[in-house]
Amino acid sequence: MRADAENTVAAIEKSLKLLAQRLDWETAGHRLEEFNAMTEDPKLWDDPDRAQKLMRERQMLVDAMDRYSKMKQELSDNIELIEMGEMENDQDIVSEAEAALKSLKERAAQAEIEALLDGEADGNDTFLEINSGAGGTESCDWASMLARMYVRWAEAHGYKVELQSETPGEEAGIKSVAYKISGPNAYGWLKSESGVHRLVRISPYDSAARRHTSFSSVWVYPVVDDNIEIEVNPADIRIDTYRSSGAGGQHVNTTDSAVRITHIPTNIVVTSSEKSQHQNRDIAMKALKSRLYQMELERRTASIQEAHDNKGDAGWGNQIRSYVLQPYQMVKDLRTGYETSDSSGVLDGDLDGLMAATLAMGVSGMGRAEAQGDD
Repeated sequence: MRADAENTVAAIEKSLKLLAQRLDWETAGHRLEEFNAMTEDPKLWDDPDRAQKLMRERQMLVDAMDRYSKMKQELSDNIELIEMGEMENDQDIVSEAEAALKSLKERAAQAEIEALLDGEADGNDTFLEINSGAGGTESCDWASMLARMYVRWAEAHGYKVELQSETPGEEAGIKSVAYKISGPNAYGWLKSESGVHRLVRISPYDSAARRHTSFSSVWVYPVVDDNIEIEVNPADIRIDTYRSSGAGGQHVNTTDSAVRITHIPTNIVVTSSEKSQHQNRDIAMKALKSRLYQMELERRTASIQEAHDNKGDAGWGNQIRSYVLQPYQMVKDLRTGYETSDSSGVLDGDLDGLMAATLAMGVSGMGRAEAQGDD
């Protein structure tokens, strides 16, 4: 076997070993038997929520076991094909098997990263908020670019994207926008995107074509499952209704249907303006509970990092990632050091490399990094 093929095999074996450890392969079969026994209980569906949770957990285990077994078998089969091709001096067989191994290497590495998504809420749907920061009109335009980037990423992964609320900028772009993104591990993938994102470019709004730096903040928190109880004291919240300011035409509400809920003890503010007043109130309350749950998750893991206090401080010294379009092309994550010159691809939603590096390093939640000399 050639050296490059041996390196590919070694990388696949490493990923599969880590996958087996995350899956606890030695006990996986026994756990599946326990799940199967519980699903045969005639009283299981007396509690539909518990039954659905159990069925989801069982299916996740089945899928993980099946994925691991198939990749392990595929590795073995292609190694045998290479050995057979070399014995028979059939280069076509060898080349085909080596190409299959390269594909398997990528899939095994992806599965290895996804195996890290085993946090309490990683499998949940997620809310994603973007707020413009320092930089005026330029920052509002940057916030709209970020919104497009995340929507494209989500749609490319088959996730459902629902607009929750949006406040347009005075001249261009958006001041703020909130989405609900639904799909497997949506929160787990997006959680490390929370933080301040910095853009350096020649401003299209500057007649002198000068280089500008602008900031926008991203805030990600999980949608709370129905079986997670979050108590909200009615005395702790203030509910306001107002008329939504859309882009015009049919999108402008003619009644005070938009809802804003303020949680007084934490000063958390959530809004919803895309539905009826009753629906907006329900959506905003769910978002508030999710934010409170996120704070509790961070408190438990001691990684709060002043996230809530610094949420609105979108400026120097707080950024997690820089996007440089002038005088050169580079996107760099300041927490992991991961960088790419394909800034246009990133802004079109190609975020997997950045996210995978952050997950592998164990970085999550609102990060703070000192500004580095990359402008």
